[in-house]
Amino acid sequence: MTNIVPRDEWVAAQKAHLAREKELTRFRDELSAERRALPWVKVDKHYVFDSVDGKKTLADLFENRSQLIVQHFMFAPDWQEGCVGCSFQADHVDAARQHFEHRDVTFAAVSRAPIGKIEAYKRRMDWYFNWVSSFDSDFNFDFHVSFRPEDLAGGEVYYNYRLIENSSSELPGISTFYKDESGDVFHVFSSFGRGDELLIGAYNYLDLTPKGRDETGPNGDLTDWVRHHDKYEKKVSVAGSSEPDACCCAAG
Repeated sequence: MTNIVPRDEWVAAQKAHLAREKELTRFRDELSAERRALPWVKVDKHYVFDSVDGKKTLADLFENRSQLIVQHFMFAPDWQEGCVGCSFQADHVDAARQHFEHRDVTFAAVSRAPIGKIEAYKRRMDWYFNWVSSFDSDFNFDFHVSFRPEDLAGGEVYYNYRLIENSSSELPGISTFYKDESGDVFHVFSSFGRGDELLIGAYNYLDLTPKGRDETGPNGDLTDWVRHHDKYEKKVSVAGSSEPDACCCAAG
């Protein structure tokens, strides 16, 4: 039961919590500075991806910028659609992209699904960011986000810099890269698991509310409630009114 108190007690509690929030903000700033100061490693392997415009190298993905963010998007070659959690995160990319592209940062998603499947799914989800296929590349395996049958045979895989129990051929992650003036590419940072939650704006909104994320189902995570955005029972318009979701009905 929520504790209901007079306003002066409410203000005192808010101020005490604010002090804690400020501690977290300062610590997050310190952690971000520490991340930027981490050492880099040169990418010596030649990675080539399939795109709608033909073959692209990792260096090509930077376009005309020096910094690159890659979403390791879970979409295996035999899957019919992308991972719901990766899709949840990707829903936040295009609105932010128009801003960070002006700060010398390019975004690309990489999946093992063939480019035809990727493009069809991208059209379905109404996304515009660059998304390439690593189907014929070791990229996903080298970055420890995809796993071959022999990797899974022992029940453990190397992920997030340690061995974990896992039976899935795909896991999520984010990696950042830098390209210098000579064209050399460097792997700067990678984050896995819950390390990319700050990129999910919907979570930040929910964390402000009384119920929070309310992930109280059998899985205790986003799979208890998150759906591909065209699979919710009702589609909410920008104006805030709800209307039947034709895609959902058609899929039924």
